[in-house]
Amino acid sequence: MSAHVDAAVHALEAQGAKVLGADLLPQAENVLQFMAHEGDQAAVRGVLDRHFAPSDMLITDHLPQVPGVFVSDMDSTMIGQECIDELADFAGIKDQIAEITERAMQGELDFAEALTERVRLLGGLGEDAIQQCLVERIVDMPGAGTLVATLKALGCKTVLVTGGFHQFADPVAERLGFEKVVGNRLAVGHGKLTGGLVGDIVDSSVKEAVLRAAVEASGGAASLATGDGANDIPMLVAASYGVAYHAKPKARAAANGAIDRGDLTDVLRLLGIPEGEWV
Repeated sequence: MSAHVDAAVHALEAQGAKVLGADLLPQAENVLQFMAHEGDQAAVRGVLDRHFAPSDMLITDHLPQVPGVFVSDMDSTMIGQECIDELADFAGIKDQIAEITERAMQGELDFAEALTERVRLLGGLGEDAIQQCLVERIVDMPGAGTLVATLKALGCKTVLVTGGFHQFADPVAERLGFEKVVGNRLAVGHGKLTGGLVGDIVDSSVKEAVLRAAVEASGGAASLATGDGANDIPMLVAASYGVAYHAKPKARAAANGAIDRGDLTDVLRLLGIPEGEWV
């Protein structure tokens, strides 16, 4: 470790940063904290990626604090699946829909248009497939429950915001302990999906607005956001601590934090919350 640290310090200094210290945090195993003046975020990230990637990192200009607001994406962040892709499997069109999902998450397609098209393709699928999919396919990400419960115990307000669907997000939020859910809703008629949505689409701009509203309601508290796809970028950028979780390249590049290796409990480690306080 020391050779990597020394090399990273020299590289940071070559970028114009004045490194004040590089220490392993005593309360969090394998968490290395660099303290430096100057140097921009992109340059610092580049150095850390060269010397430690894959890594779990958080780049800030101050010691992290427990956030007062936590807003998270759901699919591929709090749960290990993309719900629409799994639901499409019951309609026999998973490959077709998953390709659109991947391109949307990479930022190659307009999110709202891609969502509308995928939902249209699900038209005629029996509503009972939703419950079957929930039971058989949808699994929490490792560490998700601990992350939410610990932040709540420390006084943090929690919101699950998703470009996915309330029919999945509501039970996931209840299981994990989120206090509020914002998402899209699949339209149902005569026991089948109609191929449409109820109400306005929750997209990247809505996700950002949800975070900003939660921060304002909390009196300007520090905020944490987690997500993995291009539609999470505005939310990740707006948060005090935006952590891209095993994310697509564009989301990772935009956020000031990233989890590449570990599970969601590493968010707590990056915030400096000792394991003795985890729930």
